[in-house]
Amino acid sequence: MGKHNSYDFLIVGLGFAGIVMAEQLAKAGKKVLAIEARGHFGGNSHDRFDESGILIHQYGPHIFHTNSQRVWEYLSQFTDWLPYEHRVLAQVAGRQITLPVNLNTLYQLFPAAQAQAYERKLTETVGLARSISIIELRGNSDADLRKLADDLYEKIYLNYSYKQWGLPPAELDPQVVGRVPIRVDRDDRYFRDAFQGRPNLGYTKMFERMLAHQNIEVVLNQDYKAMLSRLAYKKLVFTGPIDEYFNYKYGRLPYRSLRFEFSPLDREWYQGSAVINYPGNELFTRITEFKHLTGQQNPRTTILHEYPTGYIHGQNSPCYPIPKKENSKLYLKYKNEADKLKDVIFIGRLAEYRYYNMDEVVERALQASAKLIR
Repeated sequence: MGKHNSYDFLIVGLGFAGIVMAEQLAKAGKKVLAIEARGHFGGNSHDRFDESGILIHQYGPHIFHTNSQRVWEYLSQFTDWLPYEHRVLAQVAGRQITLPVNLNTLYQLFPAAQAQAYERKLTETVGLARSISIIELRGNSDADLRKLADDLYEKIYLNYSYKQWGLPPAELDPQVVGRVPIRVDRDDRYFRDAFQGRPNLGYTKMFERMLAHQNIEVVLNQDYKAMLSRLAYKKLVFTGPIDEYFNYKYGRLPYRSLRFEFSPLDREWYQGSAVINYPGNELFTRITEFKHLTGQQNPRTTILHEYPTGYIHGQNSPCYPIPKKENSKLYLKYKNEADKLKDVIFIGRLAEYRYYNMDEVVERALQASAKLIR
């Protein structure tokens, strides 16, 4: 249990949200106890060295990118950055193509004359250097563009969506489908943010530095509920599943989970890109080779297959909120309950039932902690 029995803040969960909150509150002179159910901090951004000395991302590849100078400068207090611009390929129809779909992808998938015709129509209709979602393109008034959209939908989006979400793209929140747009340009970078990179010593080392403040006490491998009766605290920051906090009184919020299969290989390289997506009938969605991310020199390599699966309470971990209207309605019932609690702050992907990027969680935590410190 904690060294002290009285704290200004109890933080439940030490992913990005909990860690940023802890660091900011501690720096403001608050005593913080942070409790994490897992045996490590960092949430799904946790990384570690495997038996081959490869720095692996335990829960799949996490690529840091942001347009927020504030977020970048904040994290830069705790890490130096190595330049890295993410590029993703997809294995489609026996060849590797660029993702997200751009003008280069057209020439990888279609005969040159057909690709040229599609390029001309996309440029005229959507506009050069602009983008459009697959759902919007399928509804276009031009028959040729609808044909292009249907081809891309069948080859790239449909099976991948079923595997990742258990749903077709049309049933998902448009914001999620829009995360992988069709771009009318030739920029193969997956992200276009102003700031992109990887922590030079990894995420875990960065998190260690963020939690090193004397006002922060960390407890791992602990269910917070088992400690509550022994603790006194003024406010609670909760980053776990919001439905769990309220004992599922309105029912369980649905999530998707992932099964991770790591394979250390006795060869220098396995594939030509950090991530290759598989939108076909394979059971896995992508293969990651971590040395492309870390820049390490090593005669061996490690790859990761990701297998999406349904979330089963007590058997696996909730990874992604499922972005459907009925799920949002259920979440709002819990949010209405949460809004009644003056001394409990709900923050993060699970607590807000929202698909956050890492930089978005950092920004959210900086804003929330500033309100608490005022």
